[in-house]
Amino acid sequence: MSELKEQLQRFSSKAEDIVDAIGQPLKPYIPAMSRFLIVATFLEDSLRIITQWSDQVFYMEKHRGFFWGLSHIFLALNVILMLSCSSLVIAKKHQEYAVYGLFAVVILQAFGYGLVFNMSFFLRNLSVIGGLLMVLSDSFNKRKQMFAALPQMSETDRREYFQLAGRILLIFLFIGSAFHGEWSFGRVLVSLIGLAAAIMVIVGFKAKWSAIFLILFLSVFNVLINNFWATQHNHFQRDFLKYDFFQTLSTVGGFLLLVNIGPGGLSLDEKKKAF
Repeated sequence: MSELKEQLQRFSSKAEDIVDAIGQPLKPYIPAMSRFLIVATFLEDSLRIITQWSDQVFYMEKHRGFFWGLSHIFLALNVILMLSCSSLVIAKKHQEYAVYGLFAVVILQAFGYGLVFNMSFFLRNLSVIGGLLMVLSDSFNKRKQMFAALPQMSETDRREYFQLAGRILLIFLFIGSAFHGEWSFGRVLVSLIGLAAAIMVIVGFKAKWSAIFLILFLSVFNVLINNFWATQHNHFQRDFLKYDFFQTLSTVGGFLLLVNIGPGGLSLDEKKKAF
């Protein structure tokens, strides 16, 4: 048994070296790519509101009961927050405030569009929030601590707790996607493997490997299921598929950032390094 364990560890170590060697040319670009993907859903949503402004106003007033003027303010506020905060995240400027602004957008849209009890919206946005928490955790070690004389949680502790929360929330979109659609033997097999990978991400065991698998799974799922480009332009489902497509991209960005910065101190991977 111990010999088998050693062989698996050697194989895992060699495989990690191969993956690192293949991914080395892309490594400098991964942080920027991941941040862009994380906010992709907000950029697409702001563009959709702008290009469909009259339809959005009509929906808010006729179906959501917004007064004239209030609907315009609500939509304009969402667009301003999404564009400005997304730009700050991509540029790595004032990331903490930018993430809080995007958190506010998620909450505003949940209540404004009446999606609070929509389970698909809930699971997808948990994953988007998980990606934003990964961005937030990555910003903590770059800020100088204010009011150092006062008792407060250290930047390292905050970074680790937010990384843990981000890892947990990221996997919810996979859970929603894995159990969506018709079942087959192949689907069950892939879903079980994906579920194992999701659990490994949560506990932080071989988290980078697990995140890479989930990136591949969600990317393939996204192209095959949320193929909005294959839907008629005026079809109502096109907007829903596009929305789901970009939300999945944002979750992929969160996993990509996890691959880049690692699972953090509150993980089995880090505990093993300590011994």
